[in-house]
Amino acid sequence: MRAVLLSCLMLLAACQSRPMLPLPVPLAPLGHEHADLGRIVDLASGRTIDPEQLLDRLALAERVLVGEQHDNPDHHALQLWLLRELSRLRPQGSVLMEMLNPDQQNKVDQARTAARAGQAITDPFDTLAWQPGWDWSLYGPLVMHQLRQPYPLLAANLDRAEIMQIYRQRPTLGGERSGAAEVQERLLADIRESHCGLLPDSQLPAMLAVQQQRDRRMAEALLAAPQPSLLLAGAFHVRKDLGVPLHLADLSAQAGSAVLILAEVGRAVDATMADYVWFTAAQPEQDHCAKLRP
Repeated sequence: MRAVLLSCLMLLAACQSRPMLPLPVPLAPLGHEHADLGRIVDLASGRTIDPEQLLDRLALAERVLVGEQHDNPDHHALQLWLLRELSRLRPQGSVLMEMLNPDQQNKVDQARTAARAGQAITDPFDTLAWQPGWDWSLYGPLVMHQLRQPYPLLAANLDRAEIMQIYRQRPTLGGERSGAAEVQERLLADIRESHCGLLPDSQLPAMLAVQQQRDRRMAEALLAAPQPSLLLAGAFHVRKDLGVPLHLADLSAQAGSAVLILAEVGRAVDATMADYVWFTAAQPEQDHCAKLRP
């Protein structure tokens, strides 16, 4: 029995001592000369930390929230790197994605069974009911990696039917932090800006309700998922001052979470928004409102 125990301990030590995988090479075209490129900051102290220190800290959290810019390939490459490296330090309980809705979960579970049996997935839009709005060329490598893992890949968003119901009848949002007037005013300002100032005021309350119900769903899904859980979502959703962490606190889970935002160089991220920021190369700025202007 002692020999078996020693063998297990040696195997565990060997797994943990594996050197880190190389960091992904920057793919986004801009910011390669920026002084902050590749810099990781512990926002509470303002100190720069290295990737191994970041991993050690994230590995201690029950829930890790990683915020991305959806169209930045470097963010997806770093997410895959993080998932692989965190599994070296501790078992992963589950991974959740904003990009998956509950009505896709059965297909995701079936695809995971197939992938773990060595079967190829040739058409994600059929096999996973993957939504065309999420660029598969960016998300595909990470999703395929997750489907081969021994822990579940889980939906963290709302179904379209749920969203339409919120538009028809806004639910009451319980929670002192997420319901604070300042939080809702800042979210409304972002909704106005992101829709180019073209939304009629009559639609804003419903849009705010959808945004906050999405965040509430992500918080609920994180708490219900096998621990430790990790959420991949847009950076705005994971912000400590506006998003999912407020809902976690309102659901009596104020402690136990760590927030990492992946941000393009030149972006401002402070300790009110996240615990850590990792600066990456940048995509060209796009004026999404130009085609909407007369």
